Amino acid sequence: MSETTVAWEDTSLAPRARAEKLVEAMTLEQKIAQLHGAMETIDIYAITAEAVESGADIDQLAAQIRVERHVKAIDELGIPRFRITNGPVGVGMGDGTPSPPATSLPMTIGLAAGFDPDLAQAYGDIIGSETATLGQHVLEGPGVCLHRTTIAGRNFEYFSEDPYLSGVMGVAVTKAIQAHGVIAMGKHYVVNDQEYERFRTSVEVDEHVLRELYLLPFEMMVKDAEIAAIMSSYNRVRGVYATEYRYTLTDILRTEWGFDGYVQSDFWSCRSCAPSLNAGMDHEMPDAKWLNETNVKAALSDTSLEIETIDRALVRRYTQMFRFGQFERAYQPGEIDAQAHGAISRTIGSQIAVLLKNDGGLLPLNRDAGSIVIIGQSKFVDEACLGGGGSSKVIPLYTVPPLEGIQDVLRDLGASATVTKVTVADDLSNLDEAKTAAKRADVVVLMTGLVATEGADQPDANMLNDQNRMLDELLGINPTTVVVLKDSNPVLMPWIDKAPAVLEAWNQGTEDGHVVADLLFGVVNPSGKVPTSYPRSEDDTLYAGKPERYPGTDEGDGYPVIRYSEGLEMGYRWFQAQGIKPLFGFGFGLSYTTFDIADVSVNAPAGANAPVTVTGSVTNTGPVAGAEVVQVYLGVPVEGQPPKRLIGFQKVFVEPGESKPVTITIDPSATNHPFSVWDYCSQNFVIKPGQYSVYVGNAADNTPHTTTLAVASDY
Repeated sequence: MSETTVAWEDTSLAPRARAEKLVEAMTLEQKIAQLHGAMETIDIYAITAEAVESGADIDQLAAQIRVERHVKAIDELGIPRFRITNGPVGVGMGDGTPSPPATSLPMTIGLAAGFDPDLAQAYGDIIGSETATLGQHVLEGPGVCLHRTTIAGRNFEYFSEDPYLSGVMGVAVTKAIQAHGVIAMGKHYVVNDQEYERFRTSVEVDEHVLRELYLLPFEMMVKDAEIAAIMSSYNRVRGVYATEYRYTLTDILRTEWGFDGYVQSDFWSCRSCAPSLNAGMDHEMPDAKWLNETNVKAALSDTSLEIETIDRALVRRYTQMFRFGQFERAYQPGEIDAQAHGAISRTIGSQIAVLLKNDGGLLPLNRDAGSIVIIGQSKFVDEACLGGGGSSKVIPLYTVPPLEGIQDVLRDLGASATVTKVTVADDLSNLDEAKTAAKRADVVVLMTGLVATEGADQPDANMLNDQNRMLDELLGINPTTVVVLKDSNPVLMPWIDKAPAVLEAWNQGTEDGHVVADLLFGVVNPSGKVPTSYPRSEDDTLYAGKPERYPGTDEGDGYPVIRYSEGLEMGYRWFQAQGIKPLFGFGFGLSYTTFDIADVSVNAPAGANAPVTVTGSVTNTGPVAGAEVVQVYLGVPVEGQPPKRLIGFQKVFVEPGESKPVTITIDPSATNHPFSVWDYCSQNFVIKPGQYSVYVGNAADNTPHTTTLAVASDY
């Protein structure tokens, strides 16, 4: 072994120093071999286009593509095979085919509905633990792109329409993953907010909008969680592919934010050799379409690329590998504790469901209600709703289907109710059978929803397979009818007035059957809040009648251009700025009990950048234990700002009749810039003087407690 090699094995050195020593010992050919993944190159653009055009299932497409998610080892230098697995809804498509099974967790959009960083920590802990147990080095997640539209195909992988909520949850998940010696990879950087033409589109967005919304959760993960890696997205940003955009990859990410990790391309998002590396992309996955020996050596020869840039890219990745002890860790995959992790998933799942409607207190159901019938299409009643099509889909260790889950919970409760099931055909050809069953039963549970997928946006915000017609015809037959939605996106509900009770359970994953049963029978009191607004109509969306906003228009360059001309008015900010009432607004969620938020006060000490403290109390005024989420919003007195932005929240669990104090501290210097706006003159976030309104309540459109703060210019 050479003296140089011994040097980088010195664990007393800092990770970066070790990485530099290692790169010094490598030949050019070894360096190039480490710049990319080991998969055989395929034409993914043609395959994907053909699949979408023919209507092929994206899951089947993913299964057909042998994805070897690794970088080859270099044994003589002690460089291990670098194993990468997809996320962020569990350990998805990992190194090798088939991927090893893991715990299929609830979708990320559902996790955000929990409004609870502790749940996010538990979620990330499972992912990090299982990634490490399976011998993988990288988990591609969390994803923190925003729900700019409710029809985007990968919203299920992302948290919310709100950047602060997304950032808080993303930070908690990242910390938990990396605590297991696993590299977390934030994605998809940046403005990868739609799947339609994702390989070609260009996003035009004003700088203050980019900074205050779409970059914000990434900034929080970099600064608050010290995330080790970032995945660059497919799309163009202002006409330049994201993998070649030096402004975001270097100027913002590294120079401004201080990121010292590495940037990996999304799979096949790398579009060049020298331009990508020069811009700040460090690693191509999953193959060597661009960063191969021929291209790299040619670029070095014509000086469009320098060897120092190659060294820089490798040092960045090796630094993180040394940081997490991955060079010293032997590949010894173990066995996941499926039952233990499933139990945690069940707990998480029960805390994130949102009770949208509950006329007359129909829920929770009587445990001795008599005969119960589950009705719905196969995807929602015959099997656990794993959700999330595409590369992030998890092969589950086990599943709990709806019928079995309800039977288990009823048995555990010692209940006398019985349960049966009717599966409605996709073409509704046996709807009469379902109607007859609904008439005869004491209780009807209609299970329906939406499973979104990578690679394609929804055609509109409706549920697929004519489920709206199914619900319209079945609702009203039996007064004791509950609609259970299993969604990965908000959906339109033209039947809502006919439904006595509606529970948004999300795509739950492994423990679907148990979670839904726990909620229906009151074993657990639902406490989730809507993380993304539900529109009443497609006409109420920011893109209605605005094709330049979505799906984009060809402005002469041959590819679709998407203009974020709505500015900061996205999500609940759009609805409030336009004076449109959504069906269910951001932060909304009912409970089996009632709460009173009282004694609210806002304390703002004098002095520049002094923290603002919001205090109050939450009293459970109803009959059962439950949790309320106290939410703090800010009205910023600057032209162009929307009415409110979320700046703080706290989930509070209270027993019947109990009161608990709440304290939420808002630090103006925090990484989410709660009081700041982007200033074009100083090219920085600044706090403008004026009268700021602090709103406190339990939803964006229900903030009865309002205080005005006079903020001076030196605040």
